Amino acid sequence: MCGIVGYIGDREAADFLMDGLAKLEYRGYDSAGIAVYHDGAIAVRKKAGRLVNLAEEVKQHPVIGTVGIGHTRWATHGGPSDVNAHPHTDEKGNFAIVHNGIIENYMELKEELLNKGYHFKSETDTEVVAHLCADMYDGDFTSTVRKVLARLRGSYSLVFMCKFEPDKIICSKKDNPLIVGLGKGENYIASDIPAILSYTRKTYIMNDGEIAIVSKDNVWVTDLEGKPISKKVFEVNWDAEAAEKGGFPHFMLKEIYEQPKAIKDTMSCRITKDGKHIHFEELNWTPEDVKSIGKILITACGTAYHAGLLAKYFIEKLARIPVEVDIASEYRYRDPLTDSKTLCIVVSQSGETIDTLAALKEAKRRGARSLAITNVVGSSISREADQVAYTWAGPEIAVASTKAYT
Repeated sequence: MCGIVGYIGDREAADFLMDGLAKLEYRGYDSAGIAVYHDGAIAVRKKAGRLVNLAEEVKQHPVIGTVGIGHTRWATHGGPSDVNAHPHTDEKGNFAIVHNGIIENYMELKEELLNKGYHFKSETDTEVVAHLCADMYDGDFTSTVRKVLARLRGSYSLVFMCKFEPDKIICSKKDNPLIVGLGKGENYIASDIPAILSYTRKTYIMNDGEIAIVSKDNVWVTDLEGKPISKKVFEVNWDAEAAEKGGFPHFMLKEIYEQPKAIKDTMSCRITKDGKHIHFEELNWTPEDVKSIGKILITACGTAYHAGLLAKYFIEKLARIPVEVDIASEYRYRDPLTDSKTLCIVVSQSGETIDTLAALKEAKRRGARSLAITNVVGSSISREADQVAYTWAGPEIAVASTKAYT
């Protein structure tokens, strides 16, 4: 889950982009960035950390121009860093991309592009899309985007800029939210309504498989083949606070309703094409690896501990391996029966839970193999564990961690 904004009009794009990202920072706060077209080139500013870091960068190195895109990131592929922050560009800087979601076939696309001589700077799946635009560019921005989208598998909201056609920005979505805000002499793109509420209440709610070609005076919506689609204007009547919560009275209820999407995002990239198997490519376990496990220890705190209690029943029933579940803060202070035949699974939404990290280190000290299940790429626990499986639940504002629990 990430925040996306885009602007095209007559005012300074950076002003809207930074304001819109501030409204969407709850969707991702690992890094942020903007790209603005000016004088024949696309200028990019991006920084790891909270949005204030980007604001300082933009203050020191201003970007001037009336067309731009922006992004605040919740890391999925590649840890939080300046280079992994969005927007991403191709090597020549002809295309800039921001993305919310997961490109499931990015590795095979990356290998294809590497074989053609393209060079990658980041660890992200999104950079593949920028290079793919450069590789498939046919002299027509819109046509190129359609061809690129046809190559992608996964879930996404994508916004594209092209320095050859700076009079438009193009966006499309599959499974992830995206709206187009309608103004007078200017138009907006955002992943969520709060970003645009100060500017307009007239929107197009994008549906899966639709492409919007957005100029400052017009918005054309087509399907993936280019056939025009007639959209109804949705008039937003929420106040700003309700908009941040997606119209729900509070974040907890919003996140409860986001659970099905969190499950889909987490599992869809791990289901094989035939739909018959689950494949954790990042684990790459063999039958012998599993047979060598004498018992499983699940250790965690709070909500994650309760997820472990439930997991015990599933694992013992399906894998027939004994499972014990320990509160991490208790585990580290007793003399547990943990050895080299133990698989220690630590669960932490943030990946920074101090007691869970200490329990992980203690289990490793006793010879256990370790697997982290966490929601945050590059977190302390993900770095400490031998292996890690990420959940794609996105940021959680409510104290009750409903999405990560599920």
